[in-house]
Amino acid sequence: MAALPPRSLIHRAVLGIGILLVVAQIGATQMAPMGATRVISLIPATTEMLFAMGAGGKLVAAGSYDRYPPEVERLPKVGALLDPNIERIFTLKPDLVVVYGTQTELKNRLERANIPYYAYVHKGLPDITETIRSLGTRVGVARQANSLANSIESTVQKIRSKVATLPRPKTLLVFGRERGSLRNIDASGGLGFLHDMLEAAGGADVLSDVKRQSVTMTTEMVLARAPDVILELRYGPADPGDAEDLRQWNALAAVPAVKSKRIYLLHGEQFVVPGPRVVLAVEQMARTLHPEAFQ
Repeated sequence: MAALPPRSLIHRAVLGIGILLVVAQIGATQMAPMGATRVISLIPATTEMLFAMGAGGKLVAAGSYDRYPPEVERLPKVGALLDPNIERIFTLKPDLVVVYGTQTELKNRLERANIPYYAYVHKGLPDITETIRSLGTRVGVARQANSLANSIESTVQKIRSKVATLPRPKTLLVFGRERGSLRNIDASGGLGFLHDMLEAAGGADVLSDVKRQSVTMTTEMVLARAPDVILELRYGPADPGDAEDLRQWNALAAVPAVKSKRIYLLHGEQFVVPGPRVVLAVEQMARTLHPEAFQ
């Protein structure tokens, strides 16, 4: 299995510059017929979506950081956000390329070559299923895509219902910081899919009033916000040094989450790849915040 992307790329993902959670936006001159059969996806989330809706066989290449499901490993890799291999993409003769909305040069090149593309801009949790439906229509599996989207929405709603009547702890959702310290704490603000997942899981985002997807926090800011719970996301497997690293928070003894020892690490790529596995991420958050609801 390929290594996880570096922290800088993970940060871009949550900011909506990297792994994007999307809404379809077709290039004005790129209106291709529905039912694409040679698809390239540069985005891990949409690659997962295509496989989950039964269209994985239409993929002829994927992005450098696409690694789920395991079948994606058989596909040629054609770069990602910062380094798309345009010549390789052209060689594969796609009839649809799924690109990041910020890849202006790539979109221009595709337009000049008369290759249809499907571009995206970053939004929140509800846009995952909107994207699934839209992308499914483009590749000719609308029925399967709609069924997948309905299942995701239904599962998330069931989780919401389980925790709806329970107290909502003030929660700080951290997706990055320097290992072994409390420097450069990157936390979810009041916008974006991480915020939406936290709210669906029964937490009250302690930064909900900050209408940004990412907030870089100092320890003083953490003290001022006084979260009851700190959830820290790690995108790789558990590491032997995790427990020691988590003890860095003990330096903020006045924070309620530290006093009550409600600081948790959650592991898994499902927290940074906003595709079909988002239901697993929401449930993990909910089980951590409200274990009594799942007994």
